Amino acid sequence: MAQVGRFNRLQIVKHTDFGLYLDGGDEEILLPRRYIPRDQRCEVGDWLEVFVYLDSEDRIIATTQRPRVQVGEFASLKVVAINSVGLFLDWGLPKDLFMPHSEERRPLQVGDYCVVHVYLDPRTRRITATARLDRYLDRAPAAYRAGQPVELLLVERTDLGFKVIIEGRHWGLLHKNELFKFVRPGMREKGYIREQRADGKISLSLQPIGREAGDQLAEQILARLREAGGRLALGDRSPPEEIGRLFGVSKGNFKKAIGGLYRQGLITLDEQGIALT
Repeated sequence: MAQVGRFNRLQIVKHTDFGLYLDGGDEEILLPRRYIPRDQRCEVGDWLEVFVYLDSEDRIIATTQRPRVQVGEFASLKVVAINSVGLFLDWGLPKDLFMPHSEERRPLQVGDYCVVHVYLDPRTRRITATARLDRYLDRAPAAYRAGQPVELLLVERTDLGFKVIIEGRHWGLLHKNELFKFVRPGMREKGYIREQRADGKISLSLQPIGREAGDQLAEQILARLREAGGRLALGDRSPPEEIGRLFGVSKGNFKKAIGGLYRQGLITLDEQGIALT
């Protein structure tokens, strides 16, 4: 049975003038002609990967377009319309994604972006969004290790730093001292587990953790120096933003790395920057 709100691999069962019919298990699902792939064989018996959803008349339909989010996932989406019933979000398909007013966490206006979770309404079978994220996170015990790389979705700024979603499963926190580059809600970033506390709270870093990470950064600096002809106009007085842009690390970690390279005799330091010896 085809899953509404998700990608499905379905078999072609019929050709018509207006599209293909696909085997959805308990019903045939129309793939309109405009979405039939032109670079792929599409004969009866062949299989296609399609996204299944409800059209503007709540009929089940398939598309080869790729929405920005599926049922069960989180994403930052733009509000494109609001009426008395709810809000409509741009998720990359002709029919906008609906979010009832009861699922807002704060008042939103057209043009605002909001991080939402997408679910299938059990009563209507409609794909629906909610900004009330807590009910979909931290439902399973976290089992991360220090230094583990993870995918992050930034949700909102707090007094302590930035609240983020880890791997679409758990809440985490990027502390202020880890925000060495520009970030905003809705951005997806690669992060690293700094600590998983006994109370279940998880702190994160945007840069690798530990000695191995320092060695990797030192190698990156040497490689960048070789590419640049042996000199970089970058040193311990450079702005943190420039260091973050070039190497994706904090100024503190950059200074540690060039200090180590200097002590090994691999680079020289001066007011203009650093250079290979």
